[in-house]
Amino acid sequence: MAKNSIFNKPDEETLALLRRTADPNPQVAFAAQHELAQALQLPLREGVLVGPITDGIFTPVDLKGADAEFPLDLLAPGEEDEFVAFTIPNHGKIPERHVEGDYVRVPDYAIANAIDWLLKYAQDARYDVVGRAMQVMEAGFTKKMNDDGWHTLLAAGADRNILAYDADASAGQFTKRLVSIMKVLMARNAGGNSASIKQGKLTDLFLSPEALEDIRNWGVDIVDEFTRRDIFLAADGSDKLTRLFGVNLHDIRELGEGQEYQTFFTAQLGGSLASTDVELVVGLDLSSNDSFVMPIKQEIQVFEDPSLHRQLRQGYYSWCRVGFASLDGRRIMLGSF
Repeated sequence: MAKNSIFNKPDEETLALLRRTADPNPQVAFAAQHELAQALQLPLREGVLVGPITDGIFTPVDLKGADAEFPLDLLAPGEEDEFVAFTIPNHGKIPERHVEGDYVRVPDYAIANAIDWLLKYAQDARYDVVGRAMQVMEAGFTKKMNDDGWHTLLAAGADRNILAYDADASAGQFTKRLVSIMKVLMARNAGGNSASIKQGKLTDLFLSPEALEDIRNWGVDIVDEFTRRDIFLAADGSDKLTRLFGVNLHDIRELGEGQEYQTFFTAQLGGSLASTDVELVVGLDLSSNDSFVMPIKQEIQVFEDPSLHRQLRQGYYSWCRVGFASLDGRRIMLGSF
C-alpha cells in the first residue's frame, strides 16, 4: 500500500483492500479490516505528531518499556530552589506541580478515539469518505495533545509569577518594546551568569493572530517609514512579520481575548493580566531541548471493530499512551498587552 494512501488518493491495491472490508463473507471482511487497521497506523502516527501546535516545543521521547524519569543532576549548584516541574498527571486533570531532588517522573495516560462509517462506502470504495473519517480521528488526537501540552506550559508560566508588560502601551496594543522587556526578563531570571552554559534567552513568542496583525498597523512613532513599507508589502509568513529582534513570532488561534487558552490561564489557573491589558503572550526558550518533553510510552495503535458489522457499519478505534512535562519553568515567560 502506498504511504498515506488513505489520506490522499489511493492506488488500486488500496481500493481493492477497501472493497474487501465489506465482503459478504464475514471472515474475508474481518481479515481485510484488520489489514486496513494495520495500514492506517503509520499515517495516523505521522499526522498526529507533525500537525499539532506543540510541534517544535515538546521533544518526543520514545520510552517504550522504560520509566519516564528525568534526572535533575545537570542543574547548577545553588539553583535547586528555582526548579519546578509541571506535568499532566492524568486524563483531563489540571497540571500538577512537582519539586524533586534527584529526578522527576512524568506520569503517562491513555488518549483514545474512534470513528465509523456506513459499510456501503467501503463496498463502493469511497476512499474520499474513508480518508476524511480518518482525518477526523487524527484531528481528535491532535486537539487533545494540543490542549494538554499548552495547559502544561501555561501552568508552568502561571506558577513562575513573572509577567512582562509595556506600561507605556495602550491596552491591547502589541509593541516591540514588550518583546524587548520579555527578552531582558528571560535573561535576568534564567539563572547563572554571563559565562553559564546554555544561558536562558527568549527565542520564540506565541501570540494571537490579532496581535501579529498589530505589526502591520504600527505607526511612525514605533517604526520608520521604510520599515513600515516593508511590513505593508510583506506576505503572511514573511520574516518581516514573524521575526523581531531575532525572536520567532508564532500566531495561534487559541490565544487572544476570550479564546480558550487565555480563558484556561485566567479561569482554571487563576492567572491575571497586567492592569487594563486584554491579551496574553507566551515566550519560550527553545534554544536547548532540556525542559519541554513528551514521553511516549505507547505509540498510536489502530484496531478494527467487528461488532459494527451487524449494523451495516465499519469502524476503527485507536489509542496511545503519552505524557507532557515542563521540567524547568525558567524556560517560559508570560507577557500581556
